[in-house]
Amino acid sequence: MKCVILQPSYIPWRGYFHQIEKADVFVFYDDVQYDVDGWRNRNRIKTPSGPIWLTVPVAAKGTHTDGRPICDIRICWDRPWNQTHLKSLRHSYGRARYFRRYEAMLEEWYGSRPELLAEFTIPTTIRLARELGIHHTQFVRSSHLECPGQKTDRLLAILKKLGATHYISGPSARSYLEVERFAAEGIGVEWMSYDYPEYPQPYPPFDSQVSILDLLFNAGPAAGGYIWPK
Repeated sequence: MKCVILQPSYIPWRGYFHQIEKADVFVFYDDVQYDVDGWRNRNRIKTPSGPIWLTVPVAAKGTHTDGRPICDIRICWDRPWNQTHLKSLRHSYGRARYFRRYEAMLEEWYGSRPELLAEFTIPTTIRLARELGIHHTQFVRSSHLECPGQKTDRLLAILKKLGATHYISGPSARSYLEVERFAAEGIGVEWMSYDYPEYPQPYPPFDSQVSILDLLFNAGPAAGGYIWPK
């Protein structure tokens, strides 16, 4: 059984969904420390004036949110960020070939008012996976698994509890992942390779480091072919 363990992120890029597609079970690693200025609450889109960040404001005490886990981070609702994000997407992609196909989905998302960041980012990620045609992957939250430990010990505890025999990881983990410990537990490790073709995208030059929404709006039902070509 193939497993991926990744922190939940806001409208992630296509590499994130490639890992979901490869997994039998995808674990949202939602009870590790929230990282400020990471991808948990923000992502990039293209606009006529260049790429911009869409950021979900979070209610934080101090700069580092006091070491709280991702699952405890609250969304700050003292400003209409949701409407701002929706307007930005409409302005940037309103003329994209498939924007109308997904507009009702966007209106549903940005018309909701979840209290917690993970309660927004996790359901939207699952919905996006389904829109990409990923229906075989089971989704789990690490906060629901009650697996103790830190770092490699915690990863192994989660994998063993789920009965995983294969762990899929991003290439940046090569520098610290203790692969020999996975092998000792009978768990193989696969490294992702993010080598993707370009697709029709507005406002050149092409930018690969943008939200999956960019690909969906421009490629629609064919989007998967630009991530896991058959």
